[in-house]
Order: sequence, then C-alpha cells, then structure tokens
Amino acid sequence: MPIFPTQYSTLSSVELKTYLQKKYGFVISVCKYLLRGVNDHYLVETEDKKFVFRIYRKSHRSLEEIRSEITFLKALNLQGISVSYPISTINEDQILEFNAAEGIRYGVLFSYAKGLSISQLSDAQLSNFGKELARIHNVSCSIKLPYERKSYDFNTTMRQPLKSFNPIFKNIPDQRQWITDTIDKVIHKLESFDLSCFSYGYCHYDLLPKNFHFDDKDKITFFDFDFLGKGYLVNDIMTFWLHLSVNVIFNRMSQEEADRSFNILIENYSEIRQLSKNEIAAIPYLSFGFWIFYMGYHIEHFDDFSNTFFNQKFVLERVELIKTLTNKYCHLK
Repeated sequence: MPIFPTQYSTLSSVELKTYLQKKYGFVISVCKYLLRGVNDHYLVETEDKKFVFRIYRKSHRSLEEIRSEITFLKALNLQGISVSYPISTINEDQILEFNAAEGIRYGVLFSYAKGLSISQLSDAQLSNFGKELARIHNVSCSIKLPYERKSYDFNTTMRQPLKSFNPIFKNIPDQRQWITDTIDKVIHKLESFDLSCFSYGYCHYDLLPKNFHFDDKDKITFFDFDFLGKGYLVNDIMTFWLHLSVNVIFNRMSQEEADRSFNILIENYSEIRQLSKNEIAAIPYLSFGFWIFYMGYHIEHFDDFSNTFFNQKFVLERVELIKTLTNKYCHLK
C-alpha cells in the first residue's frame, strides 16, 4: 500500500541521533525533540557541548531562503558577533537534506545559545543588548545575500495579510473593519516621516526575549533568525519596545520602568550606530504592522503551526490587545 499523502511529518529523534553522528563526526549522548513550532527543533548534546538541530517545515522555507539565512549568520559570526551560528558537517556541508513523507525537508545544526531567556533585563543586559544589536545592523545594512528574503514593508506587513482575514473575521466584521481603518491611518502616519532617511537592511523581526539568551556574565546571544527579511532596521528595536509595552499593559512593570529600560537600550545602541528621532517616533506605528503580519501568518499556516491556539477567542483577545496598545501609544487622526 502506498504512503498516504502527508503535509507535515515528524522525524524520529532516535534515527536522527545516529544520522547526525555520522554527518558531524562526534558522539551524541542526547538527541531529543525540543519544540514543534514554526519549524521542528531537536536538542543535541555531546559530552561537553550542546547544539540545536532545526528541521525546516517544507511549506515554510525554500532551500534558497535557508541558504541566505546561513550566509547571514556566518557573516555575523565571522565578525565576532554573538549569535547562534551554523555548524558544518565533516564534509563541510551546512544544510542537510531529508527525504521525509511530505517530500524534501532541510535541516541545519546550530551552536547553542548559552544562558536563559530573561523577561525583565538588568541595566547591564540592556546595555549589551543595544550594543550587540547595533553591531548586527552594521553588517545587515551592507551585506548582499545570495537570495533575497521577504521584505517587511507596508504591503507585506499590513495590506497583504488583511486579505487573508476574511474567514476568521467572518462573524466579527466590526473588528475587521477597525483593523482595516487603522491600517490606513497607520500607513498615512508612517508616510509622514521622511522614510528615505531610515536605516534599511536585514531585520530579525522577532527580537522578543524568547529569541536571545543571557549567560551568567550577562553576555547576550541572539538566535532564531528564521524570519530574517529586508526592512527598516528600527523594526528590531520595535519588537523589543513592544515586549516592554505589553509588560506595561499587563502590569508587569510600570511605564516609567519601561521607558527607562528602553532609553538604556537606545543609548547603548547609539554609541555604535546612529538612530534618528524619527526612527524612534515611528516605532509604535511599525509595531501595529508587526501584529498584523503575524496574525496573517497564523491564518496562512493554520494547518501546520497555529491550529493549537488560533481560534476566535484568541483573535478577539489579540485584537483587544492591539487596540489597547494603539490607543495608548499611537496618535492617529
């Protein structure tokens, strides 16, 4: 009997352990399934080191996109910037190919980001965050990748995702209308800035605490550049500003504490890389696009990624949060 068509399989961690040992030439003591998310991740341990092996979902990333991500991370690593970087096999390969049930999937072994995710950063951690991010941006504004990644512009972050909203907003048309109207207002506001002066390059576009670790000496390591794409570099600062703002909304910190934390990050970033007042002023408006982009991603990847949480209750709660943040931080006419 032929294998029934499959859209998302899970590779065996037992078989993967044997396979990776042959490919990388070191003895693996642990290989276990770590996370089923946008992609699949496995924790790989030897006697003295840890790694993370990522299996890209077939419907999520092409080989060309993966090659560009790897090229970017190698360039950062060569500059001594603290990121999780790709590890080569004994044959100097960095992207492995798997003939899975749904077709060819690709995998990459990454160095392990030492330390832990921290929600509320100390002054030293904020300082290191700002400086290291500026160093990343010094590379990302000038590098040429072999394959262009997604662009984060007003179309891709707001107008295009809105087209996929009809099914989930069918029974709550007033909420969809609010989003539609607000997109127009936000774009109008952003276009009032001199956007030609904004720094442009490759953004991480998901710099929330889940995607960087601090070790016991407050050294930061950034990881998970899966959403790497072209856009205004201030988008990366925006995602962390958004984290602080959500903490304020849920009473995890005061507005004064959030402002102080943000200012420390900006001061340290600015020691290495220039950031204009207009770029900072645009952050709340760019954050609206961040929400809309990822909501659209949830809809488009429902079968393989977001089906465990993405329902009408989630959507209503998310829209209310977006409304609260927009009303508090954006000045729209």
